[in-house]
Amino acid sequence: FFSLLCKLILGGVIVKELCCTRQIISEKLGRGSRTVDLELEAQIDILRDNKKKYENILRLAQTLSTQLFQMVHTQRQLGDAFADLSLKSLELHEEFGYNAETQKLLAKNGETLLGAINFFIASVNTLVNKTIEDTLLTVKQYESARIEYDAYRTDLEELNLGPRDANTLPKIEQSQQLFQVHKEKYDKMRNDVSIKLKFLEENKVKVLHNQLVLFHNAIAAYFAGNQKQLEQTLKQFHIKLKTPGADAPSWLEEQ
Repeated sequence: FFSLLCKLILGGVIVKELCCTRQIISEKLGRGSRTVDLELEAQIDILRDNKKKYENILRLAQTLSTQLFQMVHTQRQLGDAFADLSLKSLELHEEFGYNAETQKLLAKNGETLLGAINFFIASVNTLVNKTIEDTLLTVKQYESARIEYDAYRTDLEELNLGPRDANTLPKIEQSQQLFQVHKEKYDKMRNDVSIKLKFLEENKVKVLHNQLVLFHNAIAAYFAGNQKQLEQTLKQFHIKLKTPGADAPSWLEEQ
């Protein structure tokens, strides 16, 4: 019995794969009909396009963070060098001294800005590579369910166009049952995608609004030389500067 059951299951899987493969090839050749939800597919296309644009912003922000880190490191080393010379060059003690203080202040402000940028990066990374990616995984499942639905729909339509006799009626009945199962699966997946896209859009707007305000305010304060405003920006978003190697908080922790 178990052997027979395995054969039936395996046979069903093979038939399903063949059915779906035929549907895919038929669509690519422009011969098969394809179920299209224009509104939903437009939303999916926009999401995929936005993901690419957000990934580009993420790469650029990471490059900026790396470059800023290197600059801050150099400023701190330069400040130390000036401070050392201030102690050893009495005739230029004052000049080396205020240059040392300036470089150390710039380094401190740079580290504060770096904290804001890295928080921005962590938040956008979570949005792009976790939240959006999770929605796109559901989209892939929806697209797979759509192919299966169309494959069994096509089979049923072809059987209904043929003769109806004692041999074909059981096949038509079985095809009708398979079609109904995959129609329900397709409808469920389409509903799941619609819901996820709605929640994703709401979440994305909230997250990006907060992060873009943070990024703008931190950058503006840094280049204006406004140390108080820069520190206040981090406090506003509850960002604590981490020691090197510490994990940055996820955007969920700070919302």
